[in-house]
Amino acid sequence: MKMKIAILGSTGAIGKTLIDIIKKDKKNFDIILLSADKNYKEILKQAKIFNVKNLIINNEKSFEELKKKKLGKIKIFNNYNLLNNIFKKKIDYVMCAISGIDGLDPTVKIIKHTKKIAIANKEAIICGWNIIKEELKKNNTQFIPVDSEHFSLWYGMNCLRKDSIEKIYITASGGPFYNRPLKSFKNIKVLEALNHPNWKMGKKISTDSATMINKIYEVIEAKNIFNINYNKIEILVHPKSYVHAILKFTNGLTKIIVHDTTMKIPIFNTIFFNSSKKIKSNKIDILSLNNLNLKKINSKRFPMINLLKILPEKQSLFETVIVSANDKLVELFLKKKISFLDIQKKLFKIIKKKEFLKLKNKSPNNLREISDLNKYVRFKISQNSI
Repeated sequence: MKMKIAILGSTGAIGKTLIDIIKKDKKNFDIILLSADKNYKEILKQAKIFNVKNLIINNEKSFEELKKKKLGKIKIFNNYNLLNNIFKKKIDYVMCAISGIDGLDPTVKIIKHTKKIAIANKEAIICGWNIIKEELKKNNTQFIPVDSEHFSLWYGMNCLRKDSIEKIYITASGGPFYNRPLKSFKNIKVLEALNHPNWKMGKKISTDSATMINKIYEVIEAKNIFNINYNKIEILVHPKSYVHAILKFTNGLTKIIVHDTTMKIPIFNTIFFNSSKKIKSNKIDILSLNNLNLKKINSKRFPMINLLKILPEKQSLFETVIVSANDKLVELFLKKKISFLDIQKKLFKIIKKKEFLKLKNKSPNNLREISDLNKYVRFKISQNSI
């Protein structure tokens, strides 16, 4: 029987990688739904290859352009409010790969329609995990994280008790500026920030990697997903990037999870976990494990690491402030309106405002609350009122 699946964000890097994986096993998949924001040409091409009957295009202009095409039996929608019309019963698997806080709402809405959900959206897990977790439990839906670090942790912890974990370590490559002289940071250009040494990623996440805030996000994600206190999570620099997570157990054992620097491996395993399917993995010379070269992070080089000192232990709206502010500041940097160093300077200035600090004690109650706060923070920055 064919596996019935849906891919939210099918035209992005994660979505395209999953498309490439299942293309090699096409006869065993039935894609019920694909979604994208603007790239209607790519999603239409994907729909024709896999005979997909339902498409969601969130961008109004792209939606109108797609309607002009010869679609045959393909139905198109321009929002996620009509998922009940698309899914008559639970499907087998959903990949949620919509980037940004905009991905939270569709992620929550589609949970009830699938037996298994793989979430690649950092912001959804950071800002709305308590809402996601409630939906997962209510609908008996299995969750698998997609980020290489969190998939590795999930894989390493599988079937183990939480109280058997003494410490977990998330690795960071150090990005493009790990060995760059600090005095030259004020001259960093956009193209330099996007030139990651190990990974091919989008502009936003490449910049987040260069500032190291992506690792702060991953610590928050790990705390939320695995319900582990921050004092049990540590970041280590690993320039080679083939070690993705290390788990130290109370019984004296330590697991090190290693894989090639490609997202194909965690994505492949979210859909084929515990199956006999194989994926080629031959980039890593096993002898290279003789020199892991793990190091502590230098906070002078990466001041974003100091965010870990002020995060509330319980999930709160304060994390949404951090994500929203960083999103807007990175956007301004990529448009060359602020400098690289301004990203972190302005971020710390913003989150120290009293109106935002008080949100450390307020948990998000619903999606609207998170969305409204995101818009408010972005608006304040765009108006130079912070």
